[in-house]
Amino acid sequence: MNSKKTLSRLIIMGCALSSGNAFAEPWPEKNYNPKPDAEDVILPMPCEGSMAFRRVQVPVSGPLEDLPIQVGQDGGDWGFVEHTHPAFIAGSFTQSAKEQGRYYLMAKYELTQLQYQALTADTCPTPSKKLSLPVSAISWFDGVAATDKYNLWLRQHAADQIPKEDGKAGFVRLPTEIEWEFAARGGLKVNSAEFRDIRYPMNDLKEHEWFAGAQSANGRLQLVGLLAPNPLGLHDMLGNVDEMMFEPFYLNKLDRQHGQAGGYVVRGGNYLTEQATLRSAARKEVSYYDDDRHFTSKSTGLRLVLVSPTMTSTQRVKSIESSWRQLGENKPAGEASDKKDAVSELSTLASGVDDEALKQKLKNLEGQLRASNQKQQEERAQSIRASLNLGAFLCTKLQDDGKFLDFLSSNYELLCSDKADQNCAARKTKLDEQKERLSQLTGYYASGLVESASIYGESPIKEQVSVFNQMLTINKKLNGLRPFLATHWANQQRYLQNGKIDAAMWLENCKKLQ
Repeated sequence: MNSKKTLSRLIIMGCALSSGNAFAEPWPEKNYNPKPDAEDVILPMPCEGSMAFRRVQVPVSGPLEDLPIQVGQDGGDWGFVEHTHPAFIAGSFTQSAKEQGRYYLMAKYELTQLQYQALTADTCPTPSKKLSLPVSAISWFDGVAATDKYNLWLRQHAADQIPKEDGKAGFVRLPTEIEWEFAARGGLKVNSAEFRDIRYPMNDLKEHEWFAGAQSANGRLQLVGLLAPNPLGLHDMLGNVDEMMFEPFYLNKLDRQHGQAGGYVVRGGNYLTEQATLRSAARKEVSYYDDDRHFTSKSTGLRLVLVSPTMTSTQRVKSIESSWRQLGENKPAGEASDKKDAVSELSTLASGVDDEALKQKLKNLEGQLRASNQKQQEERAQSIRASLNLGAFLCTKLQDDGKFLDFLSSNYELLCSDKADQNCAARKTKLDEQKERLSQLTGYYASGLVESASIYGESPIKEQVSVFNQMLTINKKLNGLRPFLATHWANQQRYLQNGKIDAAMWLENCKKLQ
């Protein structure tokens, strides 16, 4: 009888440990987040464990808005695998009204052996330094199964802690290639040139990533979080272990993916990858199977993302439908809504045709026109943001050069009013040169402001001011440009309202900024 009671108690304790209740001791922070940061998002795990995530922000908010980016790399012998091509990214979760935009969450570290065992083992593991190594030698199916167990556990034990979108709880999964590469390149925490850099936005790679050779990993898997993170605060995005992607592998065909879907994709390289070939664009296909078993590799692991469903509610679906109907319309901003554009005219024409073959041709033509218009609108938005970037930057130059001219003028008045200073001639020359330099800069700024206003108009520019301001907010290195953007936009709005070119006033407005 006693032995039966003991056995029952052991079974209960085993179940309790696997579900993560009070029988397990909470993990020390060093075992799940060795490099803590105030912006980390921490979610609980079974066995009193935790997992750290980081926000990957995207400055779009509408249900069908997304951000165009360039991924991959040009050159070399691997164009059919890594050729540069356009892609699009959008976050899952809506940020606060103050922050605007959206984001998805990416695990700060590669999934560790401790975390994997907490999700899959029958009993809870004891935290240790050794278990802070990335989990590896598991199959893609093992990785997906672990995410499924984590999702179910979160819903059963920590539903109130799961991020939600439109009231719908998010879920963890393997990342898509675009989610991974956008984050690996630094997202919006880096400028556009750094984002496109095939060598990664870091000064010294060995300070951030593990790769082959005695100066780095030296042929061994390394503990997570020992090195410095990338600009988004993510550790070991390159090297250490290859990271599994959610979708299958496709070859490239210049401007699109080839039609055949293959094995799964791993990204990032590992501790056996040479430094020269470690890059964010690298892609590798792996078969799901190895002869009669699942494929596994000691150098392949995974990292999770946390995202939300797309169609979260009836209201969200209605919003998506409304946005869809507006895609590709080419009405000029501010034009009366009852005035039909070419897309609407084609739709009306098609609906009034009885010939089914002709009707289908007209509908196809409408779709092609909408797609063409949409592409032009997206390219226009990028051009507007580029003009705003230039305008804000030139405003900083107007401030610097304008204040320097004021300094030279003040000195000249002070020292040369009575010709007492023997260097007055040289001072006058320098003063005149600075006046000419500032005059040219002011003219260049004014020309750009007027040209941009004339080409795009107030409504499209205003929309992109909001987007670009969010991008500057996310990138702390460029955050100081925000007041100059606001001043540039105020200058441009004034011109749009009164049509007056007042370069002198625009200069003074830039100079006033602190």
